Amino acid sequence: MTVTLRVVLDQLVSPTSRDLAEASASLTQALVDTAPRGCDVAAIVPAPGLPDDAGVTGLTSETRLAVRRRELATSWQLGVAPGIGKGLIHSPTALAPLVRHDRVNETHQIVVTLWDLRAWETPDELPKAEILASRALLSRVAKHADAVVVPTHAMAERLAEVAKSKLVQKVRVIGGAPAAGLRVPSDAVGRLRALDLPLSFLAAAGGAAASDGLAEVFSAVVASGWEGDVVVLDVPEGEEPAIADIAAAAGLAAARVHARGSLDRWDRAAVLSHAAAFVTACGRTDWPWRTVDALAVGVPIVALDTPVHREVLADAAVFAAADELGAAVARAIAEDADRLRVLAGDRAKGFAWEACADRVWALHAEL
Repeated sequence: MTVTLRVVLDQLVSPTSRDLAEASASLTQALVDTAPRGCDVAAIVPAPGLPDDAGVTGLTSETRLAVRRRELATSWQLGVAPGIGKGLIHSPTALAPLVRHDRVNETHQIVVTLWDLRAWETPDELPKAEILASRALLSRVAKHADAVVVPTHAMAERLAEVAKSKLVQKVRVIGGAPAAGLRVPSDAVGRLRALDLPLSFLAAAGGAAASDGLAEVFSAVVASGWEGDVVVLDVPEGEEPAIADIAAAAGLAAARVHARGSLDRWDRAAVLSHAAAFVTACGRTDWPWRTVDALAVGVPIVALDTPVHREVLADAAVFAAADELGAAVARAIAEDADRLRVLAGDRAKGFAWEACADRVWALHAEL
């Protein structure tokens, strides 16, 4: 008898986040590639179904629902999940058909994944509707999910502070990884030119939200004595002027700051590979997507000293408090540069979707 693990792949149909879409595709392909004997992988997707370029091969079937993602999310958040059926269900995000079920007698499992806790950590930076939806969803997760995957022990501890004890007992830690196939492209220089970027700079990521830490990053750049440019990735559309204002307030000329939005994996790798260092001052317990990308391409990293950064980066970064980041940047681009590049490459080997998939299969076997 074949056991089928069905993965919720809404992000491959109507993505709300490039990172979630890449993680969904990368993990699902790894689940297909590492499936134990007698097991296979299928998909659950909203209308109109998986596109031809979804990036996942080897799925045995597709449960295509009649509604689009937006309506599906509303339905599932209300506990209405027609057409799903029973079996093993894994969601690489928090969206899942969370309904009452009998795991023991019906062999029905539902596992969800949380990548951030922004609705609790930085609620003032989110729309009220998003906060209410996130908190309502967590309540359903506590009630109906059989397990909750988080990417770090630091997030597991933070979740324990904001969630009900019933949910805490369900938490399992399975880390993320860079997007599958992330590597420096052979046309990296051409890609930088197409993005109208210089060939040498410091890199950062985030938007105008205070918790993204760009004010601290820009202050650190000035304090370090770096005289070149700064490239900021993942800037939300429309926030470019605000980024320039934050830089100016830190004493960094707007002409030296290049704000770019969400880039595909090839452009990200091209940009990061030319960075003298990647600097992050985000203090949230989110999974640090860009920081892990920087590891994958062997970039020196300077990070705010937080539990998440310590756990993910280990010895492959220079850690500092916010007011000491400038000195850390100065070391990372000078005497520590070669050592940090080697350590980043070594640390990156510990993050692979195949290893994550093995742990997901083990989790469902445990349940």
